[in-house]
Amino acid sequence: MSVQFNKNYIKTKYTGIYESKESFGNIGKKFIGKFQYLKKQYIKDLGYSIEDKMDVSKAYKKLILFKEEIKEKVKKSKVDNKKYVNIKENIYPYYNLINDKTLVKKALKKIYEKEKIQPYQIELIKMQNFLEISKKKVIILLEGRDASGKGGIIRRFTRYMNTRHYRVVALGKPTETQLSQWYFQKYVENFPCGGEVILFDRSWYNRAMVEPVFGFCNPKQYKSFLEDVNIFERSLMKEGIVLIKIYLSVSKEVQLERFNQRESNPLKNWKMSKIDLQAQKLWDQFSEKKSTMLKQTSTKTEPWTVIKSDNKSIATMEIMKIVLNSIKYPDRDRKLDFELNKKIVFSSNEELKNMKNDK
Repeated sequence: MSVQFNKNYIKTKYTGIYESKESFGNIGKKFIGKFQYLKKQYIKDLGYSIEDKMDVSKAYKKLILFKEEIKEKVKKSKVDNKKYVNIKENIYPYYNLINDKTLVKKALKKIYEKEKIQPYQIELIKMQNFLEISKKKVIILLEGRDASGKGGIIRRFTRYMNTRHYRVVALGKPTETQLSQWYFQKYVENFPCGGEVILFDRSWYNRAMVEPVFGFCNPKQYKSFLEDVNIFERSLMKEGIVLIKIYLSVSKEVQLERFNQRESNPLKNWKMSKIDLQAQKLWDQFSEKKSTMLKQTSTKTEPWTVIKSDNKSIATMEIMKIVLNSIKYPDRDRKLDFELNKKIVFSSNEELKNMKNDK
């Protein structure tokens, strides 16, 4: 039986997902998450702030009080009263969600994490302004297994950045022409102009992990890449390009959880691929290639920084710090904490030790 969410949406069989009653142009039915729909009202009406320090019990008490307030308003109102209609359409949806403690916790967590990240997003804008004036060029590589959070982290990272001075590059399957070219050529074609930041959602390091695991390159090509890549990256440094290499390390359990979400959530179905379905089975092969990559391609001048990405919001904040620490820009907010979280940020050598201990 469908449960009414509001006058435009009804509940689906997927937890927290609602479907519009009407179709929207070419996209058909529109889906929406209940937290996403109510997020602004949670903040406005319930008064959550970072000062609550993630106190779910305190927040839950606020919700119960809010529930009683709604009850009283409904009691005092009549069916034909405009005020009642307004309560029913705009406030009453909370009533059915208040018993969902898990939702409350998730809502609070997202609000707090958003507040923590915002000061660093302001710093990124300052950094961009400096890059534009100085004409410096920055490349950020984001590598990691499938479902390690690359796309979501990039969206959080770039949310308030000036769109004219950054680009996200996520190259698809190589064309016949690209297959006949120098391997690095298709990436070089997407390099930054002066004052620009380029974020690679997967990069030339496809040849270090994905391609050899799935047989998309032969052993000779794989060996040649490992021999050439450090020389290639040193040449970028000589050209004045700031290269920041970040590896997102997701746990096997969280990867599986994210794959399951992709399968069951109509908002995320499009992310699933045939390769995704094999990722868990090939976990050890990917680990072996990751280990080789970190050993052979992390250098003093172009090191890898490894970030645990089970929590994408925290990982995003650490990536912001890494990037901001790599660029000397004016007007830095000295009150902000730019110290990296040692519990989730590791050097390549530290990560190799962690991998060895996990075996």
